[in-house]
Amino acid sequence: MGGTINSKDKQLDYLQQRFVLLAEVVEGMDADSATVNELDSILTMIEDIETKCIQFRKDWPSE
Repeated sequence: MGGTINSKDKQLDYLQQRFVLLAEVVEGMDADSATVNELDSILTMIEDIETKCIQFRKDWPSE
């Protein structure tokens, strides 16, 4: 995507956009024709979101 995302607002916006994209991919799948590669793609997207959450954690206060 682009460079570093520093503000919490932009970080949250990034995550929201990634979840929307993930939902669109899943909704667009057909159970009768879905492949293992498509499932692997979904897993990769989830892992990418997890990685970003871990990166963004340093900018969010802990409770």
